[in-house]
Amino acid sequence: MTENAFLPTDVLLPIGADKVNMTKWSVIACDQFSSERDYWAHVEKAVGGEPSTLRLIVPEAYLDEVNTAQSAVTIAEKMQDYLRDGIFKTYENSYIYLERRISDGRIRKGLVGQLDLELYDYAPGSKTPVRASEKTIVSRLPARMDVRRSAPLELPHIMALIDDRECRVIEPLADKTTCMEPAYDFELMEGGGAVKGWRVTGDDAKEIAAGLSCLLENSDVQIIIGDGNHSLAAAKGLWDEIKGGLSSRSRQTHPARFALVELNNVYDPAISFEAIHRVVFNTKPELLINDLKNALPLTDGSGYALRLVTAAADHSLKVKAASIGRLIEMLQSFLDDYVKRTGCVIDYIHGEDSVLALTREAGSVGFLLPAMDKSDFFKTVTAGGVFPKKSFSIGHARDKRYYLECRRIQK
Repeated sequence: MTENAFLPTDVLLPIGADKVNMTKWSVIACDQFSSERDYWAHVEKAVGGEPSTLRLIVPEAYLDEVNTAQSAVTIAEKMQDYLRDGIFKTYENSYIYLERRISDGRIRKGLVGQLDLELYDYAPGSKTPVRASEKTIVSRLPARMDVRRSAPLELPHIMALIDDRECRVIEPLADKTTCMEPAYDFELMEGGGAVKGWRVTGDDAKEIAAGLSCLLENSDVQIIIGDGNHSLAAAKGLWDEIKGGLSSRSRQTHPARFALVELNNVYDPAISFEAIHRVVFNTKPELLINDLKNALPLTDGSGYALRLVTAAADHSLKVKAASIGRLIEMLQSFLDDYVKRTGCVIDYIHGEDSVLALTREAGSVGFLLPAMDKSDFFKTVTAGGVFPKKSFSIGHARDKRYYLECRRIQK
């Protein structure tokens, strides 16, 4: 039997209200609202000069105007400042069980711990217990690796999924919170809901390990990465660099061998797969749409719905495809080629309302994709496949993971 890939670790959390305002500390994943700078302006105003994970990331909305190398240095220095200022409490050899109230009021249960990168591979067709769900764009990894290379801390927005129909791993903890040490309890900013967390150790941690082992009895896949695929791939790339210079003994415990993630059960009722839509800017909408109609296998029979939105019109197409993954693959291949040929700009958008807002101006086209049925998720990846980049998101934009917990990744 393969060893468990998901383990307890030393989790760093800001000390409560006397040191850190937790609502200001915790901000949403950097890849959200990438075309909506107003959102990030509100976050900046809300945070002010107080300690915040906003100072430890670069929102993708600003990537085109920042020096990523300098940002990596600045982020590392700010992490060192926070460590010197003593704002963290260390929860040694622990998991953190959390309950996140999302925007529609449902409670999503999760478990924070460390993932063993030796048991993970993002290559399509890999046979490791931990696998990627979407195609990894290798060219996107070096900048992320640079940030991680100089950083003393990591703080994840990675969400990993288990196929636990019997709810043996995470769900039993919900009935034990009165006996656990509280870790945090606060409202998230900008409509993100709220989150509560408790420390998990001892016999409860052993039961988690036993439940995870059971997942490998009928499958060679234990965990599939849902959100944050490229962040985890960057952590893997850096570990592969580092381990060559270490002794066999040091490789077993070096902090860079692991990555902090949140684990979720794909069958949690509060887990839903939301489509990631596309918007193309600075284009001629009619020409783009005509080219697309000629490129895709359209049908009047059964197929997948694709909605196209412009400032002037709203189009509905039905595309013949073997799966929703194949639909996205065909669309993405067309758009990649079109952007390369014409010089227009593409962005990936969470939320239908955001797409509709962005396409009010002339020269833009929004592509609204259908949501994926979660039953297809493990089936596709277990069979050796991966979804095209930006195929889906776990929940709405404001329900994405907020940065909160930290872990040391340097000796």
